[in-house]
Amino acid sequence: MASLHKHDLAGGPAFAPHDHSQCSGDVLARAEALVVAKGVRLTPVRRRVLEILLEAHRALGAYDVLQRLAAEGFGNQPPVAYRALEFLVENGLAHRITRLNAFTACMHPGKEHSPAFLICRLCDAVAEAPAAPVRAALDRAAAGLGFVIERSNVEALGLCPGCQGIAA
Repeated sequence: MASLHKHDLAGGPAFAPHDHSQCSGDVLARAEALVVAKGVRLTPVRRRVLEILLEAHRALGAYDVLQRLAAEGFGNQPPVAYRALEFLVENGLAHRITRLNAFTACMHPGKEHSPAFLICRLCDAVAEAPAAPVRAALDRAAAGLGFVIERSNVEALGLCPGCQGIAA
């Protein structure tokens, strides 16, 4: 039976219970189609890094990913993980979470979006939330100052539903 895990699903509330294996499988299938369409390769190492990010639904540092890769025989040199993570980010398959210096799988590969990241400060679970309303407010504030935003990264730190009782 598939495990239920808290996560942000497209069209669903952040951190909602869902069938994790179906969720990961759907994202992986979309990622595979996206790389084919772009004419790039999802090598075994890149694919495994994406799978590792999908398993956790939380932010993982490059060295966490490297440890998993090394344990599975993919090599233990930092460039192995960094190159795979860089490829995934550049191709819209993963996001970098600046606050944590970590990475998370993109749950909407192939869709043009700029998510806001909701990060649980206790368990590092990460959910993607639509950031269009936040970005619109930021653009209005910037325009009032004569500034044009070229890129933004919205990260919100708090507690996921599972950790709210723990922190009380």
